[in-house]
Amino acid sequence: MAIADEVQRVGAPLRRWARTQKREYTQGEPRPLAGDLGAMGVYAGLVAAGAAAVRAAGRQLPERIPPGDVALLTIATFRLARRIAKDPVTSPLRAPFVRFEGASGHAEVAEEVREHGGVKHAVGELLTCPFCLAQWVGTAFVFGYVTAPRATRLAALTMTTVAGSDVLQFVYDSIQNGALTRTADAPGEPV
Repeated sequence: MAIADEVQRVGAPLRRWARTQKREYTQGEPRPLAGDLGAMGVYAGLVAAGAAAVRAAGRQLPERIPPGDVALLTIATFRLARRIAKDPVTSPLRAPFVRFEGASGHAEVAEEVREHGGVKHAVGELLTCPFCLAQWVGTAFVFGYVTAPRATRLAALTMTTVAGSDVLQFVYDSIQNGALTRTADAPGEPV
C-alpha cells in the first residue's frame, strides 16, 4: 500500500493543477478537455503503431509524392471526412454520441453532441466536424499510400470521383434553379 499512497501524494498537485487549468480555460462551459486529451492520445498511439508497422515491414518512405497523388489524396480526404461527419447514411456511426437536429444543406444533417463535458462529448465533436476528421482520414490515406499505394490510390479515386460528382450536382441544381438567367432586378446589367 505504500506505493499507492506515494502515487496519490505525488499525483495530488498534478490533479489540482489540471483542475485549475480546466476551470480557467472552460469558464464554466462543459468542455471535454479530458476526452480531447484522450482522443489526442489515441491518435498519437495509432500513428506510432502505424509507423512501427511500416518500419517493421521494411517499407521505404517515398522521397517525394507526385503532385497528382497529393491532389487525389487531398480531395479524397475532404470527401471522406465530410461523408463521415455529415452524411445521413453514416448517421449510425455518430448516433451514440450525437442528437439529430435537422437537415443542413444538400444531403447533409445537423447534429449536436448528446452529453457535455466527457469522452462522449469529445467523440461527438470529432465525428461531426469534417475539419477534425480530416486529420484522421488524411493520416489513414498517407499510411495506406506508404504501405499499399495502388489500393490506396484506387480508394482515393473513388472518393475523388464522388467529390467531383458532388460539384457537378451543385452546378446542375444551380442551372435548374435559374442561376444562368439574367434578371431585370440586377442593377447595372443589361436584360
